[in-house]
Amino acid sequence: MYLRMAKRLALETDKRLLWKLFWLMGIKGFLSVHKHKRRLKRGEFFPPFLYMSVINSCNLRCQGCWVDVGAKQSRIEVDAANKTITQAKAMGNSFFGILGGEPFMHKDLMEIFKAHPDAYFQVFTNGHFITDEVAAELHQLGNVTPLISVEGSEIISDQRRGREGVLNQTMEGIRAALRNNLMVGVCTSVCQTNIDDLVNDAWVDRLIEMGVMYCWFHVYRPCGPDANPDLSLTSDQQRRVRQFVVDTRATKPIIVVDAYHDGAGNALCPAVTGFTHHIGPWGDIEPCPIIQLAAETIHDDRPLKEKFNESEFLRDFRHMTAQNTRGCVVMERPDILVQIAEKHGARDTTARGTAIEELKAMQPRRSQYVPGNEIPERNLAYRLAKKFCFSDFGAYDQQAFTQASWTDPGESPTPAGGRSPSQLPVISSK
Repeated sequence: MYLRMAKRLALETDKRLLWKLFWLMGIKGFLSVHKHKRRLKRGEFFPPFLYMSVINSCNLRCQGCWVDVGAKQSRIEVDAANKTITQAKAMGNSFFGILGGEPFMHKDLMEIFKAHPDAYFQVFTNGHFITDEVAAELHQLGNVTPLISVEGSEIISDQRRGREGVLNQTMEGIRAALRNNLMVGVCTSVCQTNIDDLVNDAWVDRLIEMGVMYCWFHVYRPCGPDANPDLSLTSDQQRRVRQFVVDTRATKPIIVVDAYHDGAGNALCPAVTGFTHHIGPWGDIEPCPIIQLAAETIHDDRPLKEKFNESEFLRDFRHMTAQNTRGCVVMERPDILVQIAEKHGARDTTARGTAIEELKAMQPRRSQYVPGNEIPERNLAYRLAKKFCFSDFGAYDQQAFTQASWTDPGESPTPAGGRSPSQLPVISSK
């Protein structure tokens, strides 16, 4: 597998873009994590990786979307985005995730990328606005990788994303990006309706054949005004996805992203560990994209360093969550988020103004943390990379998390019409 991956990198990539990825995301990204570790030892905090939702508008209406895509457009203007990124770079950051809505609906998005040739950007997009002209400009910049979402077959994509012809337009965006030799990724929010279509070798083989260099299978999280909990995976299905990711990393020449487990297979939350936080389209500083509560904003005069380091709201979020679960607090303990928001007077950062009510109405369900179900990495390179760059950074030990402190939300019932999970061999973590 290592030789096949090396061959793909040697023969299928633009070497200028590959070097930028290696230097800006790889080497500088590693150094940013190292600085994060040193800050934690000094009792200081600044996340080494930031997500930024630059706009709330989108051309699609996806099931389970938490963003107010139908509200009046709000976006982070170029000056505010540049100031935020510049201050983060001063703290050692070099890698930024750009979200929306649909990021390419931000008319000045390219100007942001151009202003920071010393940073690397991963853009979460549906691909509908990636034409050959856009892809050519991204290729010239060299510091952007599109992560394009595919949510199922043609019929399922239309259902999941709220309009017809979605998959064809998305695939056109992928092909345009590949024609222009970009480093392209494909992601899927795995749910009841697409798990059998996309969590399989045939789909990954197709991505490799197309020239896609990395993929990301993340688990559907029922949140937002139209949460659609019936799409949620059971614990067995989540374990199936994790097993598939681990096996794919060990057998296929494609990079597979995973943000919810360390190298030993222990569950974690990247927001709780302090690895990342999120800035919403109104400039609010939130724990993560699906937690739309904030006490700070990028739009006041205080330095970004102070906002992150001195935020009692974000600190309590990390500490209280780490005391209660290694999984996703939104799925397992939405009541904790309500408590923290009320304690700190955190504001609802949605346009709809119903974030707290949505959390109170959520049915707790299991997320990636189920003790005894750990599946460690089979691929040594991934295991080592996670050991040095993506672990819990002691977050759970510092907050004295124990299995006894975890409240098992129990297995949610299989949704009506849901399909039973496939049986895959499980590698023991013993």
